Amino acid sequence: METTGLQFIGGKHRPGTSGRKFSVTNPATGEVLATDILAGPEDVNEAVEAARSAFAIWSRTTPAERSEAMLRWADILQSRSEELARTESRIGGKPIRLTRGFDVPGSIDNVRFFAGAARNLEGRASAEYSESHTSAIRREPIGVIGSIAPWNYPLQMAAWKILPPVAAGNTVVLKPAELTPITSVLFAEAAQEAGIPDGVINIVTGAGSVAGQALVSHPDVNMVSFTGSTAVGRQIAATAAGDVKRVHLELGGKAPFVVFDDADVEAAARGAVAGALINSGQDCTAATRAYVQRPLYEAFVQRVAELMDGVRLGPVDDPDTDMGSLISVQQRDRVAAMVDEAREARATIVRGGRIPDGPLGQAAYYEPTLITDAAQDSSIVQQEIFGPVLVCLPFDSDDEAIELANDTPYGLAASAWTSNVYRAGRATREIQAGCVWVNDHIPIISEMPHGGYKASGFGKDMSAYSFEEYTNVKHVMTDITGDQQKSWHDVVFTSR
Repeated sequence: METTGLQFIGGKHRPGTSGRKFSVTNPATGEVLATDILAGPEDVNEAVEAARSAFAIWSRTTPAERSEAMLRWADILQSRSEELARTESRIGGKPIRLTRGFDVPGSIDNVRFFAGAARNLEGRASAEYSESHTSAIRREPIGVIGSIAPWNYPLQMAAWKILPPVAAGNTVVLKPAELTPITSVLFAEAAQEAGIPDGVINIVTGAGSVAGQALVSHPDVNMVSFTGSTAVGRQIAATAAGDVKRVHLELGGKAPFVVFDDADVEAAARGAVAGALINSGQDCTAATRAYVQRPLYEAFVQRVAELMDGVRLGPVDDPDTDMGSLISVQQRDRVAAMVDEAREARATIVRGGRIPDGPLGQAAYYEPTLITDAAQDSSIVQQEIFGPVLVCLPFDSDDEAIELANDTPYGLAASAWTSNVYRAGRATREIQAGCVWVNDHIPIISEMPHGGYKASGFGKDMSAYSFEEYTNVKHVMTDITGDQQKSWHDVVFTSR
């Protein structure tokens, strides 16, 4: 489909001004879905101006008004859920079953959650912390938020980047990945239809090096929120530091999947395959490193291999398809190169490790892959793959399991599989990650925060904790005595 412009600025669609034509394609088929001119610095500047103007209005609306508008927004999205699911499937190469069952309902639930949370922006209750003053805490919106979202979950990432700041009274300029902008624009359109004023949510679709850089460095952007790679996150943090902007970073991951010798092998194997292959492995919390205690190791590897054999690759609009394509042929080739490097380093490719034959091989598909015998310090174990690849390694002691789990720069998510409550408790305490699941891997809920440790960034998406990122905390201190002469004045001058 051709569009009239993938820029949504001040409530209006238009093409960008960079002069660079770009086509959004379905990576599972190569079909062109939309063609547009990408955003340039001029578009970013107009979007920031629109957001700045809208902030004067939106920041003064009551929490109840924001909540009601967001509830209408959720209803509109619900009425368009099938359109959203099909569009999200096509732009991302995702199985329709995934977008219908996960991406779209999760995003709508996020809107409903933040509609309620908007009415519960609490500070500390007023109280007298000195004899002569009452103190109170106000939470106030920051201003214009410049957000940059990745391509792996376009709709959900738009929701995560837009909802908490808007619920708190901020305005947003979102730059989605140029590969997958369409559902972000549909999301913003639904907000406009729900009565959220023009300029509160703006979408600029452009390259990171152009539109992204212009957004991060813009002097009227008060905060930057970024989800993406750790390398780019470092660059954004350095740029934002020049203006002392607040920064929220949700970066890469390399999630360990720790299976102790008292775990249910069947449950763990199924959890590993689902956790490694969801969204073709293009998930920063995906299970990528399975550490299995030696007594269960062979049985676990065998069962994972059997389950991977049953995973069906196919057309993304077929409800029977289990796994779709990667986001692009370039990403597929990057994954293939990492697997080839592991193979050359004498790791064992137990299953997969290749581009499929036939028509799927002409698109961006890659087979579900299971690797053993890799070195702990190898790239396949230490670096984010972002593809359908699971590396499985044995361990002997519980101490070794925790050490191996923490032995990467990342700390976004992890899981521990055991029937022993004490082992589970130790794992949740000692694994350095923002989320540790026990006997499961991947589920997220709107009420709980998502964010990482170490090189996986800082700050939280989802949940009421995300308001910590998007509000300023103000202390208001009021004299309650009416005295002209305060007792503390004596430290400056004596009363005369």
